Amino acid sequence: MVEDVGGVVAAFVARLMGIERGFGPSTALGYVENGELVGGTVFHNWEPEAGVIELSTASATPRWLTPTVLHAIFAYPFEHLDCQMVVLRVSERNARMRRIAERFGFDAYMIPRLRGRDEADIIYTLTDDQWRQTKFEKRLRHGQERT
Repeated sequence: MVEDVGGVVAAFVARLMGIERGFGPSTALGYVENGELVGGTVFHNWEPEAGVIELSTASATPRWLTPTVLHAIFAYPFEHLDCQMVVLRVSERNARMRRIAERFGFDAYMIPRLRGRDEADIIYTLTDDQWRQTKFEKRLRHGQERT
């Protein structure tokens, strides 16, 4: 896991997601495999007064989301920034990411046309309390890490 230096991870995630404008002020974590950046998470739209931050994530391989990586991704907003909730926006057409978000315990809210006239966005939310109850976090807290 590497912290974003010079926006390399944010640019990688934006490119994979097709976001030409980028993320603006952000922090990102990247996952490197065999010397190559293969996955990343960008933390943006932080609202410290509300304790909420948005995250965007993308990868070139599904193998990067190990329990250790998941802990690092969620430790940043929940432990370092003391956020009480994270927000994840996913296209209704992105079945793989929708399954992942739901498996991790996110609540889902579909907003028609949020991605354009013909595409809904699903706003996923995960509170700090929900995260602490996930099997991934419980396993790490109890020293039963599996990568």
